[in-house]
Amino acid sequence: MLAKSGPSEVKARSVSSEAQMSTMGVYTYFGGVPELLQAVADEGFNRQAIVFGGLPPTDDPMADLCAMALACHEFARHNPHLYDLMFGLSIHGRYSPSRGATEPLLSGQSASFRTAYGFLLRGCARLVDARCVRKGEPDLIALQFWSALHGFIMLDLAGHFAHVAVPSSGVLLPMCVNVVVGMGAKRDKAESSAAGAQALWAGAQNNKNGKSRKK
Repeated sequence: MLAKSGPSEVKARSVSSEAQMSTMGVYTYFGGVPELLQAVADEGFNRQAIVFGGLPPTDDPMADLCAMALACHEFARHNPHLYDLMFGLSIHGRYSPSRGATEPLLSGQSASFRTAYGFLLRGCARLVDARCVRKGEPDLIALQFWSALHGFIMLDLAGHFAHVAVPSSGVLLPMCVNVVVGMGAKRDKAESSAAGAQALWAGAQNNKNGKSRKK
């Protein structure tokens, strides 16, 4: 239902009808629609964490961050309504990642979100440890990187890059390079890392598409 109609159409009556049960089922198993949305959003973050965890690590922290950005972009493009729900975009006020928690959560985010976000945080810590950028707080660097990535994804999902042949290589990767250069990285090294990540990503996608066609 989410993939077909979007978050705003996920209601107790429609969900229970699809599941062929009474509306009480939503309240019995989840407590209410907000908690149901919470559970689905957390499932999205769990899936995102699996995607991040499946990326092969290299000895280049910048390249690995670029690969993570590409993976996040692909995840959002394949699951636009789920990504919408994960961040409470079109149903503001009805969904909160900390709603239904029995105790305060760190930064108001769910455990599932923190697991997925942890990959980005560790990637930025590697960036600092390897002295690819000026010494700084990895959590603040991660927030800057995530803000830029999330903004790009939302604009892309809204169709603002329709005139760009390949948004990932034309906008996303140059943006990642500019972010780390602003933090002290050498531009030529950052561009080389981004190009390497792009090449590996393209190869992985070609292999995936080839296997899909054989099936």
